[in-house]
Amino acid sequence: MAELKICFSTLASPDWTWHDVVKYGPEFGYQGVEIRLLHRETDLLKVTDLAEAHWPRRRQELDDAGFRVAGLASSIRFDDPSAVVRQQQLEIGQRYLDMGVALGAEFIRVFGDILPPPTEAVARKVTMQRIADGLRALGELAQPTGIQILLETHGDFSASPPAQEIMQLVDHPQVGLVWDTHHPWRFFNEPLAESWERLKPWVRHTHWKDSVLLPEGYKPPTSEQATASQHAAALMAGHRHADYVLFLGGEFPARDCLKVLLDNGYDGWYSLEWEKMWHPELLGPEVALPLFPPKLRFLAESLA
Repeated sequence: MAELKICFSTLASPDWTWHDVVKYGPEFGYQGVEIRLLHRETDLLKVTDLAEAHWPRRRQELDDAGFRVAGLASSIRFDDPSAVVRQQQLEIGQRYLDMGVALGAEFIRVFGDILPPPTEAVARKVTMQRIADGLRALGELAQPTGIQILLETHGDFSASPPAQEIMQLVDHPQVGLVWDTHHPWRFFNEPLAESWERLKPWVRHTHWKDSVLLPEGYKPPTSEQATASQHAAALMAGHRHADYVLFLGGEFPARDCLKVLLDNGYDGWYSLEWEKMWHPELLGPEVALPLFPPKLRFLAESLA
């Protein structure tokens, strides 16, 4: 069995700097990182450590550490009714591509997020077409670079039918999916095999997390938790709450999910998305991050 490619999202480590990521990522057993934020800044174009003047040094530091940038996780989205706004998103996408090339990233993550309800068929069709057109345009910009543009199964696209539909509309070799393996299962009660059957032609990266269902009103959010949730919703209108727990400590059928991927020859990254940034009550990265690689490798060995 081939070695699993394991990375983590920096959502797990909201207060880390670039140097923390490059130091602790390899120490904790990871081969790469999915950069969502650094030092709580989610707009990577504003992160001082990732300014263009520093790109050659950042790439050298990665090479020296034997560490990789799996991808850059942006907040780009193309559902806005304004053509001006969508063009601005495309221009942001070009800047992310420039950074991705410099750092050796394999993909740029983007969102679809919110759709009009199925009862508003015309508005839904128009929105889907806007999103598809934006993804295709960004895919065209990305094609010469080799970087993939990957829509995440997030928000309304957590359900696999709209994710499948948008990929069929886009129909571009440079555009695919991040399968957040947790979201269709938890938020739409989809069996893993059903999600995979719909999405498998386009899955090029995976997110991993675990959660439990707690009784209604189990514990009211603190002011810190409410603020973090509002921040998440401001960036991602489709953000949904879940009660996350350490990997393999909850109800997510991780072994079954891994079997589906391995049986079907998936060779992309397995990315831990420990959402400490959006859920401040979660344990810190020094606890959560070291646990994931050995647990995932143990599951893989049990399937061999």
